[in-house]
Amino acid sequence: MTLPRSLAIPKTWKTFNYASFFSAFGYPVLGVALFVTIALLGIFLSELTLRGWYFALAGGVVALTIFICNAGIGPLHRILQHRAGELAVPGQVLTMINLFIAMQGNVKDWVNYHSQHHRFSDKPGDPHNPFESKRWAWVGWILFRDRKDMERPLAMWLKGQPVIVWMDRFYNEFSLVVHLVIPAIIYLIVWAAGGSLVLTALIHASVVIGRAIQFHATVYGINVLGHLKTPVWADHLIGLLTGGEAFHDHHHGEPISALHRPRKGVWNRIVDYNGTILLAMEKIGWVRNLRIAPQFA
Repeated sequence: MTLPRSLAIPKTWKTFNYASFFSAFGYPVLGVALFVTIALLGIFLSELTLRGWYFALAGGVVALTIFICNAGIGPLHRILQHRAGELAVPGQVLTMINLFIAMQGNVKDWVNYHSQHHRFSDKPGDPHNPFESKRWAWVGWILFRDRKDMERPLAMWLKGQPVIVWMDRFYNEFSLVVHLVIPAIIYLIVWAAGGSLVLTALIHASVVIGRAIQFHATVYGINVLGHLKTPVWADHLIGLLTGGEAFHDHHHGEPISALHRPRKGVWNRIVDYNGTILLAMEKIGWVRNLRIAPQFA
């Protein structure tokens, strides 16, 4: 008899995943703290320049970051996981860069966990079954890991994509470059050029906050709300925050689909912008042989 994963995995320091905790909570807290600190310093210290349009720009950066993160998760989920098409090399590189920004962890583990989810959906064995525990389905399964899950090999169908294999092998190193080295270089360039470090810090904090919003919209909006009865307005709101991944009612019946909403209709293409991105990538040859579920064609 298969035990529910929320019970089978012990909640101890040995199973606690510190990297996942930092990604889910530590890094977002740092982003919010940086944003609040800079805003307060700008308000109370006259020698620092803080203009109103900085905050409007920060809001735009948050939205752009959410879009960029989803532009990685869309191809990961629909193409690399469910094989609803084929990514050409430029598409593979762009997807992996966006996934580093999104801090989604190794593709190897992502695909293995998601494969288990489809195999045991909403039953014992599902890594994030909301009917066992909504908290577990949200972040518990990320914070407490079974060592055997992490030791599962790369899915066979991904081994023929050397770019994905190589970039995923060095996931931690690439992530450090994206989230630490590149921001440090940008700060240095802005300082050397006499630019606004206040504005730079607000933009940096907004990127971190945007990534956090997208992250939790995904793990809660899909793993929890996506498997429960929710109002239509909530589906569309979470859809906007997840690039359309949260339109989940059809997904387990038709998992192999590059689109999660009908091809026609402006709003469908807005709210399912992960699918729209794939259609655009197909136009320029970065994606081939897209497969679309009959109800969305």
